[in-house]
Amino acid sequence: MDIVGALGRDPPERGPAEDGRLPRWVAPLPAALEDVAYRFVWVVVAINLLGTAFGFWYYRFQFARVPVEMWAFVPDSPGATLLIALALASWAVGRSSDTLAALAFFGNIKLGLWTPYVLVVFYPEFLANAGPPLYAFLFVSHLGMVLQAFVLHRMTDFPVRAVAVATAWYTVDLLMDYFVPVIGGVTHTSLPYPDPQPWFTTTVLQVAAAGAVVLTVVPLFLALATRVETLRARE
Repeated sequence: MDIVGALGRDPPERGPAEDGRLPRWVAPLPAALEDVAYRFVWVVVAINLLGTAFGFWYYRFQFARVPVEMWAFVPDSPGATLLIALALASWAVGRSSDTLAALAFFGNIKLGLWTPYVLVVFYPEFLANAGPPLYAFLFVSHLGMVLQAFVLHRMTDFPVRAVAVATAWYTVDLLMDYFVPVIGGVTHTSLPYPDPQPWFTTTVLQVAAAGAVVLTVVPLFLALATRVETLRARE
């Protein structure tokens, strides 16, 4: 039985550069690891769908406190894992979507880094509330989201229109999460301290928001840099 044929496809070309690689700083994963992700893409999709289901369960209490109209802005991390599952699945069935890939790239880098950031910054209560096993799982699994985002350059060169859609969505999400709630309160992931609680020279909310702002810019820069390096390699 062809295991790879059942679980994935031959990976896309490695890129237009002479050695088949983009610069390491925009494509940091070893090519062999990228190849595994594509050859076993349905396994990766299934893992992300399981993570999405767990994430929606994790947010169940927050859903209960937020108006239905604002639910789309609540499940940040599970939304990102759902997007990358859809992006990879669309590639696997021969209908690759640049927009899905860009959304998935933004979400998995932003939320994959933001969650470990707040887990470390607010670790006393996070650790006390979650317990060491769940705390470690959340930390490691979110870093895994970042790693998987870096396989997406193999299926897209991040055209400007797709990057614009991803930038627009994650900017609106940022505003709803921290700054401009349209209905009810802000929709950021629940933190283990009250938003107004002082934290060093600022507040808990501002510390979380600062990380979210920076980590919205990071994937924008990386996506556009990947496009620039791709175009440069084609010259």
